[in-house]
Amino acid sequence: MINVILVDDEENALKSLALKINRFYSNFNIVNTFQNPKEAVAFINNNKPDILFLDVEMPVLSGFDVLAGIENPDFEIIFVTAYNNYAIEAFQHCAIGYVLKPISNDELNKTINNAVKSIDERKNLNKNNALLERLIEKSAIANKLIVPTNKGLSFIPFNEVLHIEGYDGYTKIHLINDVDIVSSYNIGKFEKMIDDNFFKCHKSHIINLQKITAFEKEGFLILENKKRVPISKTKRKEFIDLCSK
Repeated sequence: MINVILVDDEENALKSLALKINRFYSNFNIVNTFQNPKEAVAFINNNKPDILFLDVEMPVLSGFDVLAGIENPDFEIIFVTAYNNYAIEAFQHCAIGYVLKPISNDELNKTINNAVKSIDERKNLNKNNALLERLIEKSAIANKLIVPTNKGLSFIPFNEVLHIEGYDGYTKIHLINDVDIVSSYNIGKFEKMIDDNFFKCHKSHIINLQKITAFEKEGFLILENKKRVPISKTKRKEFIDLCSK
């Protein structure tokens, strides 16, 4: 079910819109309707809908005032307006849904279909993110590092990873053969994926223990590609103990 809330100071307009929604959209659940915009703001902040139908021209608070009073309005908004040309231009520019009074069935259907499509895409995104989190949980079992990139996902065998480096909220994966991959995930995400062959030698660096060629007592680990990776003072004893096992 798609939960909707209607806000319009005109009782007849409110009843007319509710009638159309109940008649044509069996999967819509009208959670509440409001003629008082202040009451609407208080209710919406505690009961977020999937779609909000919001009249533009209302006394005391306009539709824009209502929107400004809503905390984190992460739902679809369909503005309802009679004549505000400036508002219509703004809606078109920002790709926000709107219908004109008196509301025609065709225009209402078109606008609702666009809103439902957007809701579905957002739900699909959430499903994709949930799938990704599940894959990350299982990645150590598969002996592969799963790296989200701007192109999708890269599945990288652990033995091809030299060094994982975090910077500015991003992560750079340094691979053999001088290949680097940048991900928008922070280094903490990748720390959850790795197995015992990896060692976090610094808050911003994770190295593959199988790829180390030397340890410099000044505070650096040397990798197969000659790269010097810093090891923090607090991690040096742990590293030495690990190597002596």
